[in-house]
Amino acid sequence: MQAEPRKSLVGEEYEVEIGPVAHGGHCIARTSEGQVLFVRHALPGERVVARVTEGEEGARFLRADAVTVLEASKDRIDAPCPFAGPGRCGGCDWQHAKPGAQRRLKGEVVAEQLQRLAGLTPEEAGWDGTVMPAEGDKVPAGQVPSWRTRVQYAVTADGRAGLRRHRSHEVEPIDHCLIAAEGVSELGIEKRDWTGMDSVEAIAATGSQDRQVVLTPKPGARLPLVELDRPVSVLRIDERNGQVHRVHGRPFVRERADGRTYRVGNGGFWQVHPKAADTLVTAVMQGLLPRKGDMALDLYCGVGLFAGALADRVGEQGAVLGIESGKRAVEDARHNLAEFPRVRIEQGKVESVLPRTGITEVDLVVLDPPRAGAGRKTVAHLSSLGARRIAYVACDPAALARDLAYFRDGGYKVRTLRVFDLFPMTHHVECVAILEPAAKGS
Repeated sequence: MQAEPRKSLVGEEYEVEIGPVAHGGHCIARTSEGQVLFVRHALPGERVVARVTEGEEGARFLRADAVTVLEASKDRIDAPCPFAGPGRCGGCDWQHAKPGAQRRLKGEVVAEQLQRLAGLTPEEAGWDGTVMPAEGDKVPAGQVPSWRTRVQYAVTADGRAGLRRHRSHEVEPIDHCLIAAEGVSELGIEKRDWTGMDSVEAIAATGSQDRQVVLTPKPGARLPLVELDRPVSVLRIDERNGQVHRVHGRPFVRERADGRTYRVGNGGFWQVHPKAADTLVTAVMQGLLPRKGDMALDLYCGVGLFAGALADRVGEQGAVLGIESGKRAVEDARHNLAEFPRVRIEQGKVESVLPRTGITEVDLVVLDPPRAGAGRKTVAHLSSLGARRIAYVACDPAALARDLAYFRDGGYKVRTLRVFDLFPMTHHVECVAILEPAAKGS
């Protein structure tokens, strides 16, 4: 006999006390029956009316939006963005919080993930608990730093550019994104008709005037004539196989970091905040302290940002091996680092390529894995190589904490942790952990 379908609670409202912040841009509350609510648009300590957006009777938790604030936190402000709020644009999580409060909340999330998943206190991780804003981002409450150099617009059925609503395919049409960098805003994407397009990504390079638009058409749609307010190159993503094709202009943009220029092709990965690449290179190099003659690994190396910084510092007697799965990123990395004869870039997944290299020992390691982290197997392999120091760059504190626990199993401890707010107004945060063998100094 089939079980009765459980009743949806979407639309139900509960008056609740908001508890601590949780990973993902929401806070935790409980209904009077004890059911857990993950509530967006709320702040710890507030009393709100929360309206359920996802979930059913008997579910482990419900998702909800704070639709009425009965008792407000002193950290609450009116969202500067007119498109932010319950049921609206899902791009930002913390528009309703003062900038300093946002950083404090992010710090609480990092501390909670470290404790829960790695059993580490901030002190044990060598972290003072602060989340550092990027240079120029410390703005007064009510102001928003314009930092996002890459914005992916979704397109409505009638051709208007917008952004997706939270956990939804629905599009919130907008006429301006406050967190978009000036180089993106000045293209005027929101003023154009994009009928037939599924998405329009706008890229404004840091350190050059390169501007790029990446179009993903709906099946069978013709490309529009792209006439924007600034010169741009245009790429198209084939909706059948995801391949990227050049339509007009250069297939790459030129980015700048650590005194070098990097080519990034086909809309490939580069840090989104204009100060992020330099901030992270500085933190990694200060943590690793490379020496002339060192042998170093740069894993998940992208277009070679950290490999280039390492190559500069280990000199002609040193060597750097980068590993990256993306074919175009590997081509770009080889181009970007062609002047260094002792840099080698291999294509493939780290967990497959690294064992095949035959490398049994290295001096330094940098890894900047995707959001899921490196995982137990790769961490175990890295721990066996005897590196003097390892720099782990993480865009997800949960994945970082899990991998730090694996590194501890492999004989490594965290020496220092630095946390940077490179995604203001969102729940995202960037961490740089420096590890060393646990036997050292113990």
